[in-house]
Amino acid sequence: MAEAIANPPVVERLAIIGLGLIGSSIARVARERGLARTVVAGDGSDAVRQRVSELGFADVVAPDLVSAVKDADLVILCVPVGAMGAVAAEIGPHLKPGSIVSDVGSVKGSVVAAVQPHLAAGVHFVPAHPVAGTEHSGPDAGFSELFINRWCILTPPEGQALEAVATVQAFWAGAGSNVEIMTPQHHDLVLAITSHVPHLIAYNIVGTAADLEEVTQSEVIKFSAGGFRDFTRIAASDPTMWRDIFLHNKEAVLEMLGRFNEDLAALQRMIRWGDGDGLFELFTRTRAIRRGIIQVGQETASPDFGRRGPAGDKPAQ
Repeated sequence: MAEAIANPPVVERLAIIGLGLIGSSIARVARERGLARTVVAGDGSDAVRQRVSELGFADVVAPDLVSAVKDADLVILCVPVGAMGAVAAEIGPHLKPGSIVSDVGSVKGSVVAAVQPHLAAGVHFVPAHPVAGTEHSGPDAGFSELFINRWCILTPPEGQALEAVATVQAFWAGAGSNVEIMTPQHHDLVLAITSHVPHLIAYNIVGTAADLEEVTQSEVIKFSAGGFRDFTRIAASDPTMWRDIFLHNKEAVLEMLGRFNEDLAALQRMIRWGDGDGLFELFTRTRAIRRGIIQVGQETASPDFGRRGPAGDKPAQ
């Protein structure tokens, strides 16, 4: 468990809308580290609200979203990207002047377009993307250490108050994250290659294995090597979230897929023509990238990406 930090809270009242893996982790770390004096949980599901009450990681479990955001200084939307606009429309008229709205979506351009029109002139909007997660979902999946030494990217639209950006930056720094600021458009291009396309490839290769007529599903499961197991972990991620990501970051994903297909064709030629030197050079470059990720602390060198093992250790991200 992370140690509590005895600093003044970053905000007085924090409202979290959507209590899945990310939302429940934010609530937990905000309570543990004193980032907010009061943590309010809001979710559209009766079952989720009941479970949050049982787990006790929020000070208040609101009966509806409007009640959740009442008097909140910071509202963080932790719902699927495709639901951002509808949630913003519901809560927008009830946000207090001077409050800050943020989010945790993996796509930023479409979130800005969906949310910003529903916010009054006196409400600040500072979108954010904590680049952290596991394949698990729901309020039970969250844990306060999720964001430690992970990056959180802020993408404030042009014209946002510097004080509001600084508040959101301080919140994520207090949660243990490294914070970077970039434009929504640049974020979507970066994440298309580092996250979105890898997930798409994982979904595709696991689906291909499942559809092979010459190989039974039991053999796929029984004889899975480490590489395939890692793909299945990624492909086990929340279907609703990833459906929305691909539909709302379409242009950047298609651009990166085009580049990927060109590189894949070059790799096919190397294999077809026995270009061992070309293969060795490519694999050497990619190995160096993996080592670089480990060196900067964004991964562990331990097996299975350092995630939950037989002893029940917490995932690394």
